[in-house]
Amino acid sequence: MVLILAGLLSGIISGMGIGGGTILIPALILFMGTGQHTAQSVNLLYFIPTSIVALIIHIKNRMIDFKIAIPIIISGVFGAAAGAWLATSFPGNALKKLFAVFLLAMGIYEMLRNSVKNKQG
Repeated sequence: MVLILAGLLSGIISGMGIGGGTILIPALILFMGTGQHTAQSVNLLYFIPTSIVALIIHIKNRMIDFKIAIPIIISGVFGAAAGAWLATSFPGNALKKLFAVFLLAMGIYEMLRNSVKNKQG
């Protein structure tokens, strides 16, 4: 049941373009006892079909500017290769800490960004 709920919530967030790994990876680690490397690998596999479905809907609604997307995709392929190499090179505990720092930094950024927006009006 936990896997189904994590998949559903992660899919909703992924479909919005936010990044479902922020939900799926911690759920796999905390509730399923999965190792960090496996959780991140499952997340990558999970991302393929869910992003295809979301992408079709976004394309149908003409939400994608391909002039912006294509250069990002090309550079992203190289970044993904570098990131995959780094992720497989790090010990699981170090990778888990790095992921935690990333989530914390993103959370702080969002809180500060929203705080500044609210003050401005």
